[in-house]
Amino acid sequence: MALIDAINPVLSAGWGKGDAGWGLKEYEARGGYQALKRILGEKLTQDQIIAEVKTSVLRGRGGAGFPTGLKWSFMPRAFPGDKYVVCNTDEGEPGTFKDRDILRYDPHSVIEGMIIAGYTVGAARGYNYIHGEIFEIYDRFEAALEEARAAGYLGGNILGSGFNFELFAHHGWGAYICGEESALLESIEGKKGQPRFKPPFPASYGLYGKPTTINNTETFASIPFILRMGGQSFLDLGKPNNGGTKLFSVSGHVNKPGNYEVPMGTPFAKLLEMAGGMRGGRKLKAVIPGGSSAPVLAGDIMMECTMDYDSIAKAGSMLGSGAVIVMDETVCMVKALERLSYFYYEESCGQCTPCREGTGWLYKIVHRIEHGQGRPEDLDLLLDLGGNIAGRTICALGDAAVLPVQGMLKHFRAEFEYHIENKKCLVPPEVQKAGSTFHTRMMAGASC
Repeated sequence: MALIDAINPVLSAGWGKGDAGWGLKEYEARGGYQALKRILGEKLTQDQIIAEVKTSVLRGRGGAGFPTGLKWSFMPRAFPGDKYVVCNTDEGEPGTFKDRDILRYDPHSVIEGMIIAGYTVGAARGYNYIHGEIFEIYDRFEAALEEARAAGYLGGNILGSGFNFELFAHHGWGAYICGEESALLESIEGKKGQPRFKPPFPASYGLYGKPTTINNTETFASIPFILRMGGQSFLDLGKPNNGGTKLFSVSGHVNKPGNYEVPMGTPFAKLLEMAGGMRGGRKLKAVIPGGSSAPVLAGDIMMECTMDYDSIAKAGSMLGSGAVIVMDETVCMVKALERLSYFYYEESCGQCTPCREGTGWLYKIVHRIEHGQGRPEDLDLLLDLGGNIAGRTICALGDAAVLPVQGMLKHFRAEFEYHIENKKCLVPPEVQKAGSTFHTRMMAGASC
């Protein structure tokens, strides 16, 4: 996977040295832990820190885009018992591979961000839940934790301030559903990873029934910069309502797949250029702009978009986790949807009937169309079925299975109709062969 120098790097400033630049000394040389020292030395209040984070307009980088400062303000200050801070590094959605590189190349930024969050919300303990299929990243984070403890950044009486905070890594086992925040909490507690009913929300009833703040890896990694340089400096790197820079995992039919850090609001065309343009000089057909659960957009629509929450939403999709899956003219959209639908069918935890049964029905219908057994009524049946899944489940996995179907039929319905009428793909087999690895590797979230 390519690692490209970022524009105005906040998150990838230390990535240039690869595996040689992740340690504590290297992080401190880049200004690491200066924000924490300032906060503890000047005894900044919770209100001051939250105000700075709100000024930055940092929005959750895990997919939902919820304002981070607002989320932190929800934590009850007068609660007399334990509180927790949890990092969601359960990065299991196809196309997404940014968080693992943050922990691989700059784990201390996440550690410092979580310590600051703990101080702000009054928590004395935190957990980083790390996806089960990246065990070497888990080991790297554990090593960074040991460095931080030895240097006095973790444990009791941090830097002589009287503030106590301990942080642990928790290893998941690869279940996609544990990326949902309440299923993640259930897993940390040693239970089966299944989502909880909401309300109550984690801020009032989270880990072990205590108030809990949960943020994504990239969100925590952005916090030290904000508290060191100021929220306005972070905001100025992006655009109104979309502060800062963002990591985008670009995969698919590009010449240089990898993680790219760019200011929020960067034109998609510029991001595509940074990724080396279309592989083989072929035509851009479609883009999934925010991970496999985001609705696909036709290539010409995507070329008019900028990479921020508002622009992508206006175009009819989601920025999501920032996983940009690029598809060229060799891709059969029916086959692509078949692969995506199979993923959500396999990863449903089975707790909710609409999702447990509906994801299987979606997959079976698309599978039937792909294999020349489709019926004209199948397309409306897919949309009708999706309407009976979305919004009727405890968590958003049901919606995540439906949105790719809706996006494909909105922009590429004619291709599905051709499949049904002619019992074969609109894209000739010899053309598909040129990009044949796409459909297989997309399921693994790999850079194709």
